[in-house]
Amino acid sequence: MAQPTHLKSLQALELAVRLGSLKDAAGHLGITPAAVGQRIRALEDYLGTDLLVRGRSGLRPTKELDLALADLQSAFEALHRVTETLDFQRVSEVHIVADPDFSELWLEPRLAAFREQHPNILFCINGSGDVPLRLGSPDIRILYGGGSEPLYRDVFLPVTGPDNTRRMADWDPVHLMEGMPLLHLKRQIDDEDFPGWVQWFQCFGQREHGPDRGVRYQHARIALDAVRENVGFLVCGLSLVMRDLAVGSIVRPFPAEQSIAAPFPFSMSVREDAERRPQVQRVLAWLRQTARETQSEIDGFRAGGDSR
Repeated sequence: MAQPTHLKSLQALELAVRLGSLKDAAGHLGITPAAVGQRIRALEDYLGTDLLVRGRSGLRPTKELDLALADLQSAFEALHRVTETLDFQRVSEVHIVADPDFSELWLEPRLAAFREQHPNILFCINGSGDVPLRLGSPDIRILYGGGSEPLYRDVFLPVTGPDNTRRMADWDPVHLMEGMPLLHLKRQIDDEDFPGWVQWFQCFGQREHGPDRGVRYQHARIALDAVRENVGFLVCGLSLVMRDLAVGSIVRPFPAEQSIAAPFPFSMSVREDAERRPQVQRVLAWLRQTARETQSEIDGFRAGGDSR
């Protein structure tokens, strides 16, 4: 029997049609909108036909897709039911979909300590890890500005490499950032609810020209690699750089009061049937405790504490 192919592409397509946008589909899958678009384009290339068109109310299927849409949606509904029915076979697996930057820079570095205490719990995070991706809803979903249970609310602040602060010492004291190389996350340019340099300069001055100039990065992890190499200055969530600040690989060029509170928290939602499993309960207890510790550090920073 021939094996089914293009399941990830079909899943991305079904979500994009059902939710009406690549952005919402990306949030559901824990990947970027560009990655969702790539999956759908791969399927279109394979089939030799367009499957989506953009209308005023969002994405809608072409007539070619419309003929198969009911079957596509019912197939994924059936897969979701099968996943829930057979979940008892995966009692040691915990599947998480999370904001990519949160996953790479907050969750996964801290997860090592949990793994040492619970080596038999296996993880799939954003489609990779100890076990293969499972179709259907994840056990735990963590998003910025989405979810039913807030974990912590971050603050956004400028960071840079240690050498760059020495460059600032001889600069214009009124406009310390004028002419300095700026780094941006793409979502800071696209989403006003994710503060970046434009909002920071509006609040605190320090630069009059070109607040949106500079290199743009898809992921904070890659942008922070550039920061450590003294390539430029980045506005980033404190929770994502606490460890770098602690070891001095990056520094804060401005005091704590020159930071912006995140408009939304990172929040979590849990699949109802998954929450009854002891392994998921252990992960949730750890997540809540670790998030409380992070919130305490953020609150201490905002109150004028160190946080390096």
